[in-house]
Amino acid sequence: MRLNKFLAKSGIASRRKSDELIKMATTTVNEEIILDPAYNVKEKDFVRFDGKLLRVDEEKIVIILNKPKNVITSVSDQFGRKTVMNFLKSKKRLVPIGRLDKDSTGLLLLTNDGDLHQYLTHPKNQIPRQYIVVIEKIIDSSKLQRITRGLSIGEGEMGRAKVISQKMIKGRCEARLELRQGKKREVRRIFRSVKIKLFSLHRVSFGNINIGSLKIGESRLLTENEIKNLKNKN
Repeated sequence: MRLNKFLAKSGIASRRKSDELIKMATTTVNEEIILDPAYNVKEKDFVRFDGKLLRVDEEKIVIILNKPKNVITSVSDQFGRKTVMNFLKSKKRLVPIGRLDKDSTGLLLLTNDGDLHQYLTHPKNQIPRQYIVVIEKIIDSSKLQRITRGLSIGEGEMGRAKVISQKMIKGRCEARLELRQGKKREVRRIFRSVKIKLFSLHRVSFGNINIGSLKIGESRLLTENEIKNLKNKN
């Protein structure tokens, strides 16, 4: 098995992220540092990541969390800030699928299934994610066209979203958006580019999984059926 796949199947990260981690000299095989993600791991090899012995966990799970505000989407934080892991009871080594920034709330998936993580985060698979945002005003037709068509959001990247609905509530606009690219802070960067102030961002769905009645800070295991449906991106 390739070393990057071994890390992914051990719940460390996706295969793409595992490539980066391996090249950072974090991984040893039989006490020797290996920098090649394609290194062939044999059945009797001892693989360690950051000094911890790894085992491939055959029991794959996915947890859905309704992420609170002011919580970091990370396995750990060097500054001692609260992370999403503080809200989970599982003892398995889980990795967030994508990210929600500290100020955002809503649906976050975590898993120890590296292959599923790879599938759901790879840009070519265009997995839809829906968000409810509260902004200062209705998005006018010219800005709607720019957002739908795609616009520069800085750092040489293009942002794009489908605006499903928008309505005024107590002097502010509540809009529902769908994105398929998963770029870092894409929603916030889109509204910054069209000069519309964004007050809150809440993710309500990822693929075919919806937040439902899950309360802020609550989590639960996805069923086998729900996990299977995650690969049906439409």
